[in-house]
Amino acid sequence: MERVEQLFDALWKDYTERLCPSAAQVHDLLEEDEPLLNDHIALRTFNLPQVGFDRLAAPFIAIGYKPCGKYHFEAKKLYAEHFEHPNPLAPKVFISELMVGQFSSLLQETIRDLVNQVPEAAMHDPAFLYGGRLWDLDFKTYELLSAESEYAGWVAAHGFGANHFTVSINQLEQFTEVHEVNHLLLHNGFVINESGGEVKGSPQDMLEQSSTMADKVPVQFLDGVHTIPGGFYEFAKRYPMEDGELYQGFVAASADKIFESTNSQPPLVDY
Repeated sequence: MERVEQLFDALWKDYTERLCPSAAQVHDLLEEDEPLLNDHIALRTFNLPQVGFDRLAAPFIAIGYKPCGKYHFEAKKLYAEHFEHPNPLAPKVFISELMVGQFSSLLQETIRDLVNQVPEAAMHDPAFLYGGRLWDLDFKTYELLSAESEYAGWVAAHGFGANHFTVSINQLEQFTEVHEVNHLLLHNGFVINESGGEVKGSPQDMLEQSSTMADKVPVQFLDGVHTIPGGFYEFAKRYPMEDGELYQGFVAASADKIFESTNSQPPLVDY
C-alpha cells in the first residue's frame, strides 16, 4: 500500500494546490476522529495514442489496480473505465477519455497539435499523472475547444491531474445521507452541482452522489493568466448488495451529470 499512498498523496497535493483549493476547506468541515476515506478519484484525457486511456491506466496497474467496469457516455462522446485495488481501503480510479474522432475536423486537428507537443519520455514517468499540462495553449484555443466540448477545453487547459476526489459518506459518523452533506456545504457557502438534482442516483442504483461546482482557478496561457473552472469535490454513499458487500461500481447516468461540475456556468436543474 505504500506505493499507492505515495501516488495518491502526490495527486491530492496537486489537486488541492492547482485544481481545487476549496477541497482543503471541505475536508476540514467533514473530517472527524478518523481520516476521511477517499472513495475514488477521476482523471481525464484524449483517446490519442500518446496520451490515451492506456497511458493513464498503466501506473495504476503497476501498483496492483485491475479494470472492473466500462462506461459509455454517448452524448458527451466519452469512454471510461474504473479500476479497483485488492486492498478495499485504496481509492477506486475512474479514467475517462474524449473520443476525439467523433468531433469536428477543427477540434481533432487542434487537439492533435497539442498532443504532438508531449515528450514521449514524460509519459513513462508516473509523475505525469499530477504534472498538469504538457503543451502550450493560448486562451482563444481553449475557448474554441470549450465551445464544442467543455471536456476538451478542460483537458486542454489543465492537462493531467485529478479533476475530483470523493469523500466516502459510508465512513462518516456525523452524517449518513448525501443530502445532509449538501446542506452543510450550502450553509458554508459552497455551490452544489444541481444537474440531475442535487443528489444523483438512488438506493435502487446502489449509489448516491453529489458534488460541488468546480473552483474557479487561475491558469497560465500563452497570452496571460485567465480564471477558468478547475476541479471539484464529490461525495458518495454506497449501498449493500444482496451478499451484504457494498456496491463498488458506478452509475453512468449519474456520472454523466457529475462531469458537468466543471461547466463554466452552474447547469440548469434537470430532474
